[in-house]
Amino acid sequence: MAFLAPDSPRQPVFRAPLVVLLLIGLLVGLHVARTLLPADQSMDMVNRFAFIPARLSSDFLSQHGINLFQLGPPFLTYMTLHNDYTHLAINCLWLLAFGPIVARRFGALLFLLFFTICGVLAVATYLAFNWGSPDPVIGASGAISGLMAAGIRLLPTERPSWAAEDGPPSEAPMLPLLSRQILLFTLVWAALNIVAGFTGLGMAGEVGLIAWQAHLGGYAAGLFLSGPFDRRRPQPVGQQI
Repeated sequence: MAFLAPDSPRQPVFRAPLVVLLLIGLLVGLHVARTLLPADQSMDMVNRFAFIPARLSSDFLSQHGINLFQLGPPFLTYMTLHNDYTHLAINCLWLLAFGPIVARRFGALLFLLFFTICGVLAVATYLAFNWGSPDPVIGASGAISGLMAAGIRLLPTERPSWAAEDGPPSEAPMLPLLSRQILLFTLVWAALNIVAGFTGLGMAGEVGLIAWQAHLGGYAAGLFLSGPFDRRRPQPVGQQI
């Protein structure tokens, strides 16, 4: 029978680009390493590398003798910490769902830069709504929300599941910002996060899950930056300007 033929092409379990799998592996490895530490050292890592809005206050800065230029790392390192394995698993699944779409189109370096910028703008949005908050903010879901926005715009460029994966990225245009699909998805995503904000779902807790404002900030960043990033992606041979 045909489906038992020995020369049938094998379908890989994961079609995700290597950069996506490595990013997931980094998030998992860092969380596992932190959980293996004693409780006091684990919490010390959170306090050192989480994003805490109160640390941007003038009182905190003067009291500790530091300036704004020394506060850069938490804008990045907060994305590498997660509250628990459930938080980590949800983020990794969303990253596996939308990361490959963006990574295939942008390439590894632009993908990582895009992910990082969306994460920084996500927590900056949280800061705008929670200035002075002492709650630590952790998690990659703000950056992943940016990947989700870009992934929705890039869906028309995706190859069918049965297509060869070793060819150049599709040159199909991404969905326009004001397209019906983008507007509808944006309204649904915004509504879900606003409801979460009013009901307390997804808000920063004892250790600090990424907040709903960061989801919206990261999503907006991905929505508007995906176009400029797409214009700067590596062009196929013969189409470079």
